[in-house]
Amino acid sequence: MDSQHQDLQVKSFQLVKLLSWTLLIVIIASSLGLSVFLAKHADETLLEKQKQFALLQAENLNHQIYRRFILPTIIGYGRIGLKNKEQMERLDQVVRSTVHSFKVNEVRIYDPEFMVSYSTDTEIIGKDDLGGEFIKEVIETGNPRYEFISKKSTLALLFDFHMRPGTMQLKIVYPLRSEKSLNIDENVIMGVMEITQDITEDYQSVINFERLILFTSSFSALILFATIMAIIRRADIINEQRMRERRDFEKELNQSEKLASIGRMVSGVAHEIRNPLGIIRSSSELLLKRMKESDPVNVKILGAIHEETKRLSRTVSDFLDYARPRKIAMTALDPADLLDKIYMFLESKCRQSNIELKREYLPGHQVCGDEDLLYRAFYNLVGNAMQAVEKDGYIAVSINEAEGGISVVVSDSGTGFTPEIIEKVKDPFFTTKDNGTGLGLAIVTNIVESHNGKLRIGNNPEGGARLEIFLPQKKDC
Repeated sequence: MDSQHQDLQVKSFQLVKLLSWTLLIVIIASSLGLSVFLAKHADETLLEKQKQFALLQAENLNHQIYRRFILPTIIGYGRIGLKNKEQMERLDQVVRSTVHSFKVNEVRIYDPEFMVSYSTDTEIIGKDDLGGEFIKEVIETGNPRYEFISKKSTLALLFDFHMRPGTMQLKIVYPLRSEKSLNIDENVIMGVMEITQDITEDYQSVINFERLILFTSSFSALILFATIMAIIRRADIINEQRMRERRDFEKELNQSEKLASIGRMVSGVAHEIRNPLGIIRSSSELLLKRMKESDPVNVKILGAIHEETKRLSRTVSDFLDYARPRKIAMTALDPADLLDKIYMFLESKCRQSNIELKREYLPGHQVCGDEDLLYRAFYNLVGNAMQAVEKDGYIAVSINEAEGGISVVVSDSGTGFTPEIIEKVKDPFFTTKDNGTGLGLAIVTNIVESHNGKLRIGNNPEGGARLEIFLPQKKDC
């Protein structure tokens, strides 16, 4: 009976060890699998955002080429001929001024015969053997195509801690379409644009995040492995000791209780590790707080990811505001009321910088407009003026009667606009700031034009910027 009891005890313990090892393997595999899934999801999310951004950039470049090159060229020359040096230089200027603030490696334009009619790389202009299936498909279908170009595999990128520029690139092939104007039909495909953009820096952030996920998952799996191994080893020692000394029933019961406790612990650990990176996925800010004293390197990486996420969120919001302006709700309003609210909000901040706010207007002017949108437009202009003045200056706002409506003028004592940029400041994505999106004045322009108004940009005779918003007179709202 003792021998049978010992054999049964050995077999039971061997089964517990087998189940423990099996559970350990399942937990580690699921943890690593979840880590890979999260890393891949982060990768796909970034690439999808990059595709959306590239599409916006391509649409903007199409618009700029059509409005600033094709239409003026047809009006001035009667036809487009890029062999004309002056036309080629003008097209090159439009393209470069539109993409200059982005990490664009190359822009090509193919004609319907697949010949490179323009490229920022002048050596390939005129070649007709570079257009692949993408070019043909885009011309036939009119739908854009994307291609991600990586010089290294994903595994190799995980071990590349200093990616060189150009390691990860996004290529978008977009149809060059006409817009509704003159006698030209809308949406006629006149050629194909191919924009190659360097996204290495943004992709580096995702790779860093993937490294953090894999490190955390591996570290958790190692701790789990060591814990279960210690438990199994300890239980094995106890079991051998109990078989050697042929303990009585009470000690056997104790051993059973210990094994049951081990089983509960393993089950509890398995439950806790089922989603070991839930905190990472749900809140990077919470991880920052938890790791503040234990892992400064990863805290730095997480901090960068957190700050970059907030910056990109603001940038995307600007993109959406520009690309998808909401429908306006027209009501009768007095611009002076909106300006008073802005002044009340910014007055203390201006006082701290010794900036004088001059109200050179009186209430009583009525226009039809969307209160929220016009407030944002006025706020953007006054806010830009504050940034231009910085300190020890003034900002003046006036409301004047104008033919067919009123004009709201915001002027300041800042440096004003240089002749080189005054024609570009309203262009989407053009900015002279290191961290700007270049959409502020573009959004203001959209708001004003949605109210059938105009935005005029210039300088004061005595210096400083002068921005004027013309709004038509009030009619039935």
